[in-house]
Order: sequence, then structure tokens, then C-alpha cells
Amino acid sequence: MSYVEVPGAKVPIRMWADPASVEGGAMQQLQNVATLPWIKGLAVMPDVHYGKGATVGSVIAMQGAVCPAAVGVDIGCGMSAVKTSLTANDLPGDLSRLRSKIEQAIPVGRGLHRTEVDPGRLYQFPTSGWGDFWSRFDGVADAVKFRQERARLQMGTLGSGNHFVEFCIDSVGSVWLMLHSGSRNIGKELAEYHIGEAQKLPHNQGLVDRDLAVFVADTPQMAAYRHDLFWAQEYAKYNRAIMMALFQEVIRREFRKARVTFEPVISCHHNYVAEERYEGMDLLVTRKGAIRAGSGEFGIIPGSMGTGSYIVKGLGNAASFNSASHGAGRKMSRSAAKRRFSTRDLEEQTRGVECRKDSGVVDEIPGAYKPIEKVIEQQRDLVEVVAKLKQVICVKG
Repeated sequence: MSYVEVPGAKVPIRMWADPASVEGGAMQQLQNVATLPWIKGLAVMPDVHYGKGATVGSVIAMQGAVCPAAVGVDIGCGMSAVKTSLTANDLPGDLSRLRSKIEQAIPVGRGLHRTEVDPGRLYQFPTSGWGDFWSRFDGVADAVKFRQERARLQMGTLGSGNHFVEFCIDSVGSVWLMLHSGSRNIGKELAEYHIGEAQKLPHNQGLVDRDLAVFVADTPQMAAYRHDLFWAQEYAKYNRAIMMALFQEVIRREFRKARVTFEPVISCHHNYVAEERYEGMDLLVTRKGAIRAGSGEFGIIPGSMGTGSYIVKGLGNAASFNSASHGAGRKMSRSAAKRRFSTRDLEEQTRGVECRKDSGVVDEIPGAYKPIEKVIEQQRDLVEVVAKLKQVICVKG
């Protein structure tokens, strides 16, 4: 489908979703964003749903301003995937051992590594810039600096919620490795600190929603936020890269006889800010629950823990600010999912997937998400499908 325009106060809202299907709270959030004085465009992806501050599945383009709550508290959250030389025929009948080995290599939930992961020991891991990355931590907000040791031990860990590590098979039988995570607790604390600072600023006092407080260009507050934002986005990228390297080590060990090789890793943020130029304007483009889909750029759009995911290639649609959805998108809240579904439902909906099937992950049940096939169909003018993946192992936080 092409987009539908909904009138907004300052800019039209371009929607790659049926406006009638968007929940009232999410639509109000979009209308609120469209009132911001600095806004130059607003695009809405088919996985749109209500979020804190700004709607998940929204792409907000502003000139000379950025809204930290519109980025979200998991700065730099995103996906990584890599195709392997393995095929479905190489897999054992029982995948429980492989799932266990993955869980041993990559701490989940609130877990930490016992000692900081040394990227130099990881196979073919690019370590250039590693020292500079950590030296720039000295410039982050003073309120968060004491978290450095924890941040180092969390580097290369999964987290919880909708974060996952998956072992997948595509439609022609090739095996892929895929994972979803972000900037862990350090990103959350940086985000919360700056959201609080933005809300105190005088120019934000008359906004329709205090969560839409912004930093504006050429101010010390904006400079401080940009430093911490871009550092946290880099942390998230390194975090995924280290986890993927640890994942690959597991696969090489467990399939030693197959001499596994890997294609280049695909990686993309879906909660982040980028400096981009559209219609002659230099803009700060915030993607909250959206990926960049520039012409020929690879992206990853996951479904849920029982339905599968898509590898896509961007079509470079400027109307969407070169963006696409970040996943299927929730159709019900976590609390609603827990009320609606049981562990028996979870077992049924994840049949054939080696994964947790206990009450702790019922809120991640496939039935709580929108149908991924429909979400893909609604953005055929944004991306083309390269591969469809189906997980056979899913490790949840």
C-alpha cells in the first residue's frame, strides 16, 4: 500500500497503516507530535502502537531540535542477523543442547558477564576504535558515570522483555543467526536523565504533552544530549556485535565438522536519531520502532517468537524518510497478554520452537503481536523481501 495522509497541526501525518485500526491513544500521540514547532515531517509505520512519550512505529523529522522521549529509553535498540553455511540438514533432532550452549555464552535478563569481554579474543572482531569508544564515556552525564563498571560487564548481554537470540532457517533451508537487543541499562539511565533535564527547560512548559520535551540546537543541553545519545547508540551496536561474535563461537564449536562460515552481518538500529537531509533541509530524524530503509540498504523486520522474521532491502522512499517498520508491533499490552493467554496457549503458539514456555514469557506470546505478513504487505513501497526466516530456537531474556 502507499501511505494515507491524516491532517496534523503543523505537518500531515503520513501513515502506512489503516488509520481506523490505530488505537486512540496512539493516534492522539501522533497528533501531539504534529503540534511541535520544530517538526518538518511525521511518518507512521504499519507496526504502529502506543508508547511512552511518542508512538512506537513513528519517524519524526525535526529541524534544530530532538525529543529524547521520542527516541525511547532503550537507545540504539536494534537487530543483527547473519547467514551461515549451515543448512537444515546439518541440525540434530534435539535442539535443547544448542539452546543451552547459547544461553551459557550470552547472559540474559539482568545477567552480566563475570569479567569484561575482551573483543580481541573474538574471531575476526574489528577492535579499531574500541579504546576511543570507552574514553568518550568520560564525557557522559555525571549522574551516570558511576555505572561504567556495570556497563562494561553488560556489554555483550541480551537483556529482557522482547529481546531475543534466534537460530533460524530460511525458505530454502539455509541457517541464519539473529538477535535483538540495545544499550542495556546504561542507555536507559542516560535516556531517563536527559528526559528529566529536557522537561525542566522553559521552552517546553507549554507543550501538550510534557513527554515531548525537546532540546534545541546551539544549547549546552543539546550538546550534552547529543554526546550521550550517539555514545549510547554506539554502545548498542557494539553490544549486538559482541553477542553475535559469541553466538558464532558457539555455532563453530557445536558444528565443528561442518567448518561453518558466515556471510557479512546485517545490523540496524530501530530506536535512534540520525542526521539526514531531505528537501534541502538538514534534519534530525528520530526512528522509534522503525529502521532506515534507504535504497539498497539491508534491514531486519522480526515477527514474534513463533512466527518468523524477514530480511529486507530498502527501496529509498523519501516520503517515509527512507524508513520501514521495526517488527510486527504489539496489538495488546503485556498486562493484557498475561490476562488473555496461558502457558498452554504459549506452548501451542510456539510449537516446533525450542524456547521457554513458562509464565515468565507469556507476555511475549505470538498472539500479542500483529500478523507479520500483513505488516510486510503494508510496506511494499518501502522494502522488498530478501528472505523469510523461521526460528527453530528462540532464547528470551
